[in-house]
Amino acid sequence: MGVRAGIVVCTTSFLLGSLFTHWIADSLTLWKSPVTDEHLWTAALYYSILTKAPIELLYVLFAIVALGGTTIFWSFRDGEAGNLMFDGGSIVLYGTTVMMYLYSVIPNVVAKFSSLPHYRIDEPFPRLLRSSTLELASNHLICSVALTGILILQAGRWWAELSDGDDEPTYFQEKSEGPGTPAEEPISQPHVPIPTL
Repeated sequence: MGVRAGIVVCTTSFLLGSLFTHWIADSLTLWKSPVTDEHLWTAALYYSILTKAPIELLYVLFAIVALGGTTIFWSFRDGEAGNLMFDGGSIVLYGTTVMMYLYSVIPNVVAKFSSLPHYRIDEPFPRLLRSSTLELASNHLICSVALTGILILQAGRWWAELSDGDDEPTYFQEKSEGPGTPAEEPISQPHVPIPTL
């Protein structure tokens, strides 16, 4: 149980960290107001650089995603209520992140940012790229929130198992005494009569 939870937390933390590297571009388009053409050009240039990265990096990322997903699904074999509740929520959030990345982020980056038009920083940003750049930043935010939710669910699972462990010694003590074992009687104080006048 501890190994599985550790793998889920480590892979989720790695994926969350890899999403935080996009903060360079996303902070300019999502969190700075107003969004200027210079900010959009900077974000587009960042995504263009990502498309030129070695394909091996993408394979490593896919392997880590597969390891994390497999480990979460592996927890369902136990059939415990805690696994079904916490890992079920984790699977929904993990699946949301994977689907959003596969069907929205990666196709958007490859289609729109593989080749940027030549530009000068004072030129207006193209309208077609504007919506794609803002959409990428929003998708990265959604994926980050979902992965943070997985970490919170795993922490909740750990806390629930920890609090269940506190109740077990009392339960086992009652079982070991059994119904035929006489309970210890409390020690009573001797009765001393009070003198009356």
